[in-house]
Amino acid sequence: MTSPGNGVAVRVDSPTEMRNPRTLDIDRMSTLDVLRAINVEDQVVPDAVAAVLPQLALAADLAVGALRAGGRVHYVGAGTSGRLATLDAAELAPTFNVPPDWFVAHHAGGPEALVRALENVEDSSGAAEIRRFASAGDLVLGVTASGRTPYVVSALVEARALGAHTVLVSNNPMSPAPCEVDVLIALDTGPEAIAGSTRMKAGSSQKLVLTSFSTAVMVRLGRTYSNLMVSMRATNAKLRGRTVRILREATGLAEQECTDALSDAGGDLKVALVHLLSGATIARAAEALVGSDGHVRQAMVSLATG
Repeated sequence: MTSPGNGVAVRVDSPTEMRNPRTLDIDRMSTLDVLRAINVEDQVVPDAVAAVLPQLALAADLAVGALRAGGRVHYVGAGTSGRLATLDAAELAPTFNVPPDWFVAHHAGGPEALVRALENVEDSSGAAEIRRFASAGDLVLGVTASGRTPYVVSALVEARALGAHTVLVSNNPMSPAPCEVDVLIALDTGPEAIAGSTRMKAGSSQKLVLTSFSTAVMVRLGRTYSNLMVSMRATNAKLRGRTVRILREATGLAEQECTDALSDAGGDLKVALVHLLSGATIARAAEALVGSDGHVRQAMVSLATG
């Protein structure tokens, strides 16, 4: 794919670029009315995300399969979309204790573009980046409000050529996918309160899609027990207190008993939890978790039937 050079104008046909008839007079409004107008627009975002949940589930299942097979998930984006994807990937390690290479973010322009806008980087090719870091069996998820960002599209084309699964998240339901992908997630958030400002509704919907996607993947991979973050590692005093609280909430036991179990388990929250819930020794609890790929409920079943 070729990218437009300096001075070349490209017309983007996308709802996000259109003028919003409900905010034509926004520059005449009071501050409170400006905020009310923006808030009214923001209320369409959850419904837009709800409409694509079946497609999002397909994408999450592809990611689960890729990670279980030893592959990785790659996020690809530029501008707001790339920054949101990078944020989501960065927060998974502390929240779910995932290996740092499970989710890899590729942002047009690199780290510098995360903190300031760089000209032309979204029009560059992402193919070389994907060729360098992705492999067959990985999942590559591109995020672009317009649905046509060259950096993202070229990355998806290259990913498919490598044998990776591909997903495109777009806020342009009027347009078909610009390249062949396994799953198209087309969000209908309509025109922005400020025409073309995709950091608004489009960005909000992308944030919801990304956090829902990655959280669903973590749940399916057994990184939670019930709705508790049992895979987290306690790296500071606040988190050590949180692990004890999680054990107390999951087991209903006293703080001291939970603290002792966590200490006996070497700080491994899941091992302490399975030990307390099942009555198995620390060693047996750890063994059961290994056999269940870290799923607490599956480990409990194996201990009960073993």
